[in-house]
Amino acid sequence: MYDLGDEVLMVASDRISTYDVVHPTPIPDKGKVLTGLSAMWFERTGDIVPNHLLSATDGVPDEVRGRALRVRKLRMLPVECVVRGYVTGSGWKDYQATGAICGIPLPGGLQESEQLPEPIFTPATKAEEGDHDENVDFDRAAEIVGDRALLERARDISIALYAFGAEHARERGIILADTKFELGLDDSGELVLGDEAMTPDSSRFWPADEYEPGRGQRSFDKQYVRDWAAGSGWDKTPPAPAIPDDVVAQTRAKYVEAYERLSDESFDAWLERTSS
Repeated sequence: MYDLGDEVLMVASDRISTYDVVHPTPIPDKGKVLTGLSAMWFERTGDIVPNHLLSATDGVPDEVRGRALRVRKLRMLPVECVVRGYVTGSGWKDYQATGAICGIPLPGGLQESEQLPEPIFTPATKAEEGDHDENVDFDRAAEIVGDRALLERARDISIALYAFGAEHARERGIILADTKFELGLDDSGELVLGDEAMTPDSSRFWPADEYEPGRGQRSFDKQYVRDWAAGSGWDKTPPAPAIPDDVVAQTRAKYVEAYERLSDESFDAWLERTSS
């Protein structure tokens, strides 16, 4: 983040983290994929909620074109706005242990990766550096935010954004299993979508033609790197291990494929549009 006075230059690097620890190995073009997809979603969801994007080109330095956005400053909510449409990841672990996710009771007998009866809002804390984000129930999240009505608005906006994104993705053969939004307040007190939006770093994307409940799913997102990291023998504490070349190459390919399928254009088109 670079402070431009009333604005911020938000630059997405090619670094990647798992379990809240950054690996030393970058994923080439990852930052450009995240930036291009976020810009696409900001453009298509403006009728649901305003967003912080000002420009991906005007006022963006040449050396970071394609991976940077000029955005408005916001006062960000102190919780992550997570929406889940399927039971997977930490939600699956919580469901197995308690039959609920973030205090929301769910039907019995759900299988791993099964679609939920309807999307649910499952907020999470924003951990300090070195700690892990923690799923919390709505009441605890409202305490953290300090304004229950504001969190209710954030919940409704987040679910509407997820519903739009899930339908858009499904039409293109991709399941949006879950995603995380960051919302903040502008100077007038209006809720605004900030940070990134429905990218492979903030979402789980599954190929719809391979979807089968009862197991983990192949993904277009950094779950591929998480799975490698979990099976590498690393204990999930710093420092994170280097990522092998084949995992790097396959991860880049997954990110680029996600961009191209969701945006209806080639990745090169985004690079050309932001380089001129």
